[in-house]
Amino acid sequence: MAPQNVPAKPASKSLVMGVVAFYLVAALAMVMANKWVLNTTATPLFFLWAQLAIAAGLFMVSDALRLLPDRLTLDLETSKGLIPMVGLNVFGLSFSNYTLKYVDASFYQVARGLVLPFTVCMSFFVLHSRPSLNILLCCGVVTLGFFIGVFLDGTPLSWVGVSFGVASSAITAVHSVVIKQSLNVVGGSALALSWYTNLLSAIVLAPLLVLAGEGMDVIKLLFGVSELVTKPGSMSPLATFLWGSAITGVLGFMMSIASLMSIKVTSPITHMVSSAVRGVAASLLGMWLFHDVITTGRASSIAIILLGSVLYTWVKHQESAPGSSTPSKRSSYERVRMEDVEAGEKDFKTKE
Repeated sequence: MAPQNVPAKPASKSLVMGVVAFYLVAALAMVMANKWVLNTTATPLFFLWAQLAIAAGLFMVSDALRLLPDRLTLDLETSKGLIPMVGLNVFGLSFSNYTLKYVDASFYQVARGLVLPFTVCMSFFVLHSRPSLNILLCCGVVTLGFFIGVFLDGTPLSWVGVSFGVASSAITAVHSVVIKQSLNVVGGSALALSWYTNLLSAIVLAPLLVLAGEGMDVIKLLFGVSELVTKPGSMSPLATFLWGSAITGVLGFMMSIASLMSIKVTSPITHMVSSAVRGVAASLLGMWLFHDVITTGRASSIAIILLGSVLYTWVKHQESAPGSSTPSKRSSYERVRMEDVEAGEKDFKTKE
């Protein structure tokens, strides 16, 4: 979509670097904080609900203080029109949390490595957009990286976590098709879409976490004596949960706001290069903070997935250049933005 209030002149290098740096730090903090909490809690859905509730609460506080460019509204008909978006968001984020709970932080990007191939396939079957041969080759590179990390590395891994990662990738692909319709529902406002998505997702997730069997675990977490006991040199499970929820909830809210600026001042290639840096940094932080094992096979897998993603963005840039006669230029196929392929970030980011 065409962003609102487009700047009259190109953004300065310092502004672009600032936006990219913010996403780099925020995305890494989101993944590491999520993993930190999920290592100690038996309530991944309640943790997700807390994140969404905090983000929605911050939206309301910001609106009350007139800190947002537009006033927030809550309309029943608009909410009904966002049912597909909210459903995909809830299940996509839930599966992402389960993925991170069962796999190493350094392996998270591999487990969710099929987002790009799934998105291209979904665009072909739903939007009838025929990708070029170069796009298919890029998807093949990404898929190769995924299979190397899962089947050829030899490191013990959780097949439950990998399954959740594949399911999360597929949902993200469907999400990338639904998001354009959802933006139309809210009049093209990314801010309104973020507000509705956080609030409605929190409302929908509340009964689902009870149906998933987390009710007793939530009660134990909040009121159990053992959850308040602090081991020497460590925080109690409840304190870890509360701090982790606060950190990730605030970061999720800030990233929703910053996405508006990102759309205006950064390009898809800048996004993808930043994503590559984040992928490497996340693996190194996982090794440092959680003592993850980075084998040669796992490092190769991550590198191949990132290479395929960067090549994809470069190919799409070339095919969209003036004078290009490739089939994808004439189609309605939309490129995948970095927010859909990076680890630990929200799945409701705005596409071009």
